[in-house]
Amino acid sequence: MHTLAQLRAGELSGITRLDLSCGLTEFPRQIFDLADTLEVLNLSGNALSSLPDDLHRLTRMRVLFCSDNQFTELPACLGQCAALTMIGFKANRIVDVPGAALPTRLRWLILTDNCIETLPSELGERPDLQKLMLAGNRLQSLPASLGNCHRLELIRIAANRLSQLPPFLLALPSLTWLAYAGNPLETEADAAALQATPRIDWSTLRLEQQLGEGASGVICRATWQQAEGSLKPVAVKLYKGEMTSDGSPLHEMNACITAGLHPNLIRVEGRIDGHPEGQQGLVMQLIDPSFRNLAALPSLASCSRDVYAEDCRFTADVALRIAKGIASAAEHLHQQGITHGDLYGHNILLNDEGDCLLGDFGAASFHATTDNLETRSLQRIEVRAFGVLLGELLARIDSGLSDERRGVLEDLQRRCCQADVLGRPGFSEVSAVLDKQ
Repeated sequence: MHTLAQLRAGELSGITRLDLSCGLTEFPRQIFDLADTLEVLNLSGNALSSLPDDLHRLTRMRVLFCSDNQFTELPACLGQCAALTMIGFKANRIVDVPGAALPTRLRWLILTDNCIETLPSELGERPDLQKLMLAGNRLQSLPASLGNCHRLELIRIAANRLSQLPPFLLALPSLTWLAYAGNPLETEADAAALQATPRIDWSTLRLEQQLGEGASGVICRATWQQAEGSLKPVAVKLYKGEMTSDGSPLHEMNACITAGLHPNLIRVEGRIDGHPEGQQGLVMQLIDPSFRNLAALPSLASCSRDVYAEDCRFTADVALRIAKGIASAAEHLHQQGITHGDLYGHNILLNDEGDCLLGDFGAASFHATTDNLETRSLQRIEVRAFGVLLGELLARIDSGLSDERRGVLEDLQRRCCQADVLGRPGFSEVSAVLDKQ
């Protein structure tokens, strides 16, 4: 993190990224002295409510973060920034989004956790739009012009006021990751599954070291003293209860429970009862430490695509084991009326043998279990996510795959990712093809 004193003293000349979080109420004009090199400007965590009209003088600025400030309107001056492709204004007080505020090269827009009721039609006139984060607002509809965004791959519209998913959204040729939980349109979680989940008293759990932390909560290793007195090592996830970029953490908890048992899903042992601060949480299967994440989160450059380690390589058998496990898990979820919404390599844990687990239900949504046009479309959108994953696995196989088998798998990958949403296979067909390989 940089300081205002450094900026004013001219000590930051030549930098490409500036991070300032120091209670700013006004935009420091000295930032313009960095215009020749500045590409990423992060002013999150301040008290700003406006930006200067001449912001376009930052001619090289590609990325602007202004989350956790006091904006009530997305500043119109953003639209004049010729190089700007990524805008982040999460957790402000934004009500209005003028069409003029959207730069022509917009690729990634984050407006999570604001007060937005409507979006301008100009949003659909940004052909490079690839990632759109709108969870936690007051939207009752989406502009029909979004149907023109043929490159849009990820959209988060959870926790809004949408009474239906517009048909144009479900027909977008590149849409791959969709989260819509917490809207009136969503089918409710299985009440029977929620009620049947065992309650585990907080007093029977002893928390140990932290294993990880995400947007929705903290995961710790713990020891659970069971009724007969035995001690069982488990993982405890405590939910933060705050709005995340995917939606409400409590929806995530309900999805984890409703998903039920599957060998490629992390088993839920029970739901925490009696936390002293009323915090919600789950007790879950403790994953063997030999498991690791398949990939890292998308970067600013990759936008909607995971980042893999340079040395990430597989034999054909291991890659196929991963693909079969994830396809089977996704098929199981769809049968329960759940779309995962975030089927990505970074949400997959695996070991060296290719045993794998699909985790992180933060973007999961519920849909009807009956077969109709909407549920079929929702499921085929997720099939495209699997197609992306399959392509990433195929690109990293270094042995054991004949030309014939590769041809079959590449054909399956193409069909999963084809532009015609309803022309894609369902997961039952995907699994059948993989089982023959």
